[in-house]
Order: sequence, then structure tokens, then C-alpha cells
Amino acid sequence: MKVCVTEKPSVARDIASILGANTRRDGYFEGNGYYVTWTFGHLCTLKEPADYTDNWKRWSLGSLPMIPPRFGIKLIDDEGYKKQFHVIETLISQADEVINCGDAGQEGELIQRWVYQKAQCKIPVKRLWISSLTDESIREGFSQLKPADDFNNLYFAGLSRAIGDWMLGMNATRLYTLKYAQSRNVLSIGRVQTPTLALIVNRQREIENFVPEDYWEIKTLYREVTFNSTKGRYKNVDEANAVIESIKSHPLTVTKVDKKNGKEAPPRLFDLTSLQVECNKKFSFTADDTLKYIQSLYEKKVTTYPRVDTTYLSEDIYPKVPGILQALKPYAALTAPLLNKKLPKSKKVFDNSKVTDHHAIIPTNVDPSRAALTREEKLVYNLVAKRFIAAFYPDCEFATTTVMAMVNTTEFKATGKVILSEGWRALYNKDNDQNKKDDDNGLMPQFVVGESGPHKPSLLKKCTQPPKPYTEGSLLRAMESAGKTVDDEELREAMKENGIGRPSTRAAIIETLFKRRYIRKERKSLSATLAGVQLIDTIKEELLKSAKLTGLWENKLRKIERGEFSAQQFLEELKAMVGEVVLNVLRDNDSGSIIVEQDKPKKPKSPAGEKKTRAPRIKSIEEITCPVCGKGHMVKGKTAYGCSEYRNGCKTVFPFTEYPADLTPAKLRQALKKKTKQ
Repeated sequence: MKVCVTEKPSVARDIASILGANTRRDGYFEGNGYYVTWTFGHLCTLKEPADYTDNWKRWSLGSLPMIPPRFGIKLIDDEGYKKQFHVIETLISQADEVINCGDAGQEGELIQRWVYQKAQCKIPVKRLWISSLTDESIREGFSQLKPADDFNNLYFAGLSRAIGDWMLGMNATRLYTLKYAQSRNVLSIGRVQTPTLALIVNRQREIENFVPEDYWEIKTLYREVTFNSTKGRYKNVDEANAVIESIKSHPLTVTKVDKKNGKEAPPRLFDLTSLQVECNKKFSFTADDTLKYIQSLYEKKVTTYPRVDTTYLSEDIYPKVPGILQALKPYAALTAPLLNKKLPKSKKVFDNSKVTDHHAIIPTNVDPSRAALTREEKLVYNLVAKRFIAAFYPDCEFATTTVMAMVNTTEFKATGKVILSEGWRALYNKDNDQNKKDDDNGLMPQFVVGESGPHKPSLLKKCTQPPKPYTEGSLLRAMESAGKTVDDEELREAMKENGIGRPSTRAAIIETLFKRRYIRKERKSLSATLAGVQLIDTIKEELLKSAKLTGLWENKLRKIERGEFSAQQFLEELKAMVGEVVLNVLRDNDSGSIIVEQDKPKKPKSPAGEKKTRAPRIKSIEEITCPVCGKGHMVKGKTAYGCSEYRNGCKTVFPFTEYPADLTPAKLRQALKKKTKQ
């Protein structure tokens, strides 16, 4: 018998049907020489500190750093999980071969390997590696099963990531909580979580510290076309007015006319991050929601594997494209021009060198109208389908006209862009006007060099704008590029190696920051809470909060996956770094920041899954309104009482040197009233 282990019951049901394992048992299917069973995602996890030694049960600085000589795994403490593991363990003991049918990715590989290790699997293991769950794909995958050893590096990368997160999360969380949170508010610190929070805090600081500056722009209207001064911004109004005076009585003379035709290629296919960004922009979906919707579409067989970081297809997909286009019945009007003709094979779409484990997210050859899709799933599917169809449409062709002119000694410029052939943009014609720039005159009249005539100059006062707060979409982009703002698709592809987190984990990181009340959302904008700001202020170790440095660690994990870097070396470097962080913090004599929590959040879990802690939370003194701003309430921190409206500008602080930390709320209220009357 062969035992197939999938990641979910629904996938097991599909595979069992194809293999002919049609007899349903308790926890598995049986038939035709196969057992088909499943996990529920992770059944196993890394052991917690207390599982290694009694010395690590109690939180103490003297026990840090905690680095086990050998990391171990254990079953997650859940009766349903334990029962299902026993089923898998029993089947493996009776089988001749295991077929790993877990999700074809790093996390899927880790889930399966830990289960086999815990079950003491001694029989041969093969790997099913597929990019969609269609019947055709599953059959093809079973005809091409691969040796499990082919994916050892993928497992080593996943294991290194898990152990690295454990080492840094467990040690740094205990270290900073014990050192700086006198009132025992748990300060949760993680390898990716903390740099992500730092991105939000730093952007918030940029906005808060931004000082707006007035500037002026000079424009002039000639033949109903707007010309802009090539100098751009004038910072001095007197200088700008002087220019206006110098040009208003002189004619405008055209000095150069340049016409160029250009082409715009279709947008790249979706990887997970770009899909999450687009869904956040168009539908305000959270990153986590988008991941759930596209995962559901994958499990309903209508899209391919979603947890990918490439926007390319492998060349073996090209012959399958006509069949996929024909299956897109709801899009027949859009696919009709592509059928019965040779489709283009652009290097911007098909490139084997840019595809590793999986290709970009595309539709499958399953008709979506036959799948029971929710409203949200239909919206996401529509984006994926249109992007795929657009990839085989012609380029958008346009003509750009640039006109240079002089008025006295001041140079002006006007531009106009006209679409000659919509090409792929015909699929998105409602969005075309939104892409028009403010200085684009569109279709312009015919200009001739040397022509001259009267014009109408104008002076526009404007003001510099602060950076925009992060949305979930722009934060995902920042995580992908280690904090750098990147719009260019080619550069974005090159920077993915140094991004923080993985496409499959970034949504969970953002959700974790919400759950731990380090960030909040106002409409679409993300901002850090007082607790989030003060946590970043307390962490002086740049290693713990630098997106750039974390991106370098991610780069090494990707190299481990490719067999270009040693997992052992990565972990040794991380051990040394954790030891250095512990020493530096223990040597720090600074009393640190006031660490508070707002809104009475639930006690956060430690980043690597540690469930129990003896560290109690600080409590807000909600019944005492801030005597200065009158909006917030007083919260008790490490060295002082402060206002909960700190993030919104209230700087009220009453240090414990004047107002003892052990005051009752009534006595504190009385003391504050007395102080404000003075």
C-alpha cells in the first residue's frame, strides 16, 4: 500500500477520487492500493522553552540566551490534531511508500517532514509537486512523482526559518520584557514583525515631523495648451512674480517640436504580493483576506497555486494557454480575438530562468462559471483572469508630442499623449482616464517651430505634502523591497531576494501586529499605536528593527533553498547575533521608554507559539481623563503616567518622581487636579 498525505481534507478527497481510493474510513480514504489521509496544516511545532529544561519555565534574564543544543518538535496540544496524527502514524507503519502531497511550497514541505519525523517514518518517500488542483494536473503529477530528496534544500530553508524565528522571538521577547517592561507588559518581538512595525513607525514620524513649505509654479496658456516653466518649483514668491512680469508682455515662441511613437506592454501577471496590493487598492481587501480568497480559488480548481513570488510562466505552459482561454466562458468576448491564431510568446511572460518552484498566478482550464464562487472570490478571479488575457493582447500604442517654447528668457514645455491603438488597454478602458497625468494635454494642435503669439501666464501657489501613511498594499510593497519605494517592475523583481518575510507570510505578520495592538487602521491608512511607537523607541538594536538587515537574512534563506548557502551557517550566524543582542541589552543602563498598552487587548502570544507566560499586563487607568487635552485617559507606564492620546499629539507626562507609581486612582486624580490648578 501507498499512503498519500495531503494538507487538507478537501485536497485528500480530490486526490482519493482520482486514485480510486473511494472507501471512506475514519481519518482517511482507502482503495486501489492507496491510503489517502491529511493534516490540518501544522500538526507539529517546535518545542517551547519549558519543554527543554525547567530552568526555562520561569522568565529570567539569567537564563538568556536560550539556545537548545538540538531543536525538537512536538504535537500541537489539540485532541483533534493528536487523533489525526495517530491515523497518519498508523497508516505509515502499514504502508510500503509515502507520497508527500502537501502544498508545493516551503511551509508545505515543513508541515509534512515534521509529521513524518514524529511518526518515525522509515519507508521511502516521494513528492507530488503540482501548481494547480485540477484533475488533469493531479494525474500528470502522479505520473511524474519526484524523489523526496530533491526537496531537501526546501525543507532546510523552512526549518532554518522556523528555528531562526524561535531563537530571535523567544529570546528577544523575554529579554525586552524583563529589562524594560517594569509592569510586565509582554513586549513581543519577531524577526519580521519588528522591522515591519518599524517601517510604520518611521513613516508616521516622517509625517508628524513634516514641515510644509509653500512653492509656486508658473504656467501659461497658448492655443488652449498648457505650458509649464521648465524650472519647476519657485520657492520665493517675489522671484516668481518677477518672472511673471518679465514674460507677460512678450510673445511665446515655439523652439522645438518632438513627436515620438511608443508602446506599452501589458502588465505583468500576478504574484501573491501584487495581487494583494491590487485587491487592497481596488476593493480595500486586507492582505489576509486576499490570501484566503485566492487560496479558496486554488482549492476550487479555478486558479493555480497562489503563494508565489514570480510574475512569469515557464515555457511548458505556453501550449496549454489556448485551452485555458477557451475555458474562460464568462470572458468569451475578450478571448475571442485570441483564439484560432498564434499567440505571442513574450519573454516578459514566459521565462524559465525566472520560475523556480511555481509560476505566476493564472486561471486553470476549469470553467469558473461551474464553480460556486463567493462575491469576493469573483472579484479576485476577475483580476487574475483579465490580467492573464491581457498578457496575450497587443501592446498599447501611443504618440507623445513634446513642444518646447521660450517667452523672453524663460523656457516652457508642453506634452500631450494620444493613444493610437488601445491594444490590451481595451480590457481596462474604464481605467484609462485615471492614468492620465496632470500635465498631459492629450491631443494637441499642430505646432510649427518658429511660430509665435500671445499667451496667458498664471502663477499657482502650492504646498509640499507629507509622505502618505502606509496602506496594507503599500506596506506589502515596502516589505517586498525591504523598505524602499519601488514602482518599476524590473527593479521590483530584482529586489525580491532581499524582501522581508515571504509572500505567504506577510499577511500573517500584518495581522499579528493588529492582534498585538501595535498598529491600527483608520479607513485604509495604517498607523502605529502608542505601544507600537514606544516598543520601537525602546529597541536600540538596529539588527532587530532594520528592514534592510532582515532582508539580508531573507536572502540567505532563499540561497539555502537553492543550495547556495549552508543552513548550519545561517543558524550559527543567528546564534551569534542573538547572543550579541542579549549582551548589549543587559549592558544598557538606560531605563528605557514608557511602555503602555491601549484598549485592554488580549494577552498576546509569543512569536514562536509559546502559549504560557507569567508576565502580567499593564492596565490603563481609564477613569482618569487627561487633565491637559481632555480627550485621552491616563495610562501607567514604566517611569511615568502618560496620556493615551500620545499618538495624536498630547505630550502629557507625569513622572513617578513627582507622582508615585503606587498611588490609588483616587489619589492620582486628586494630585493631577492640584497640579493643573497651579
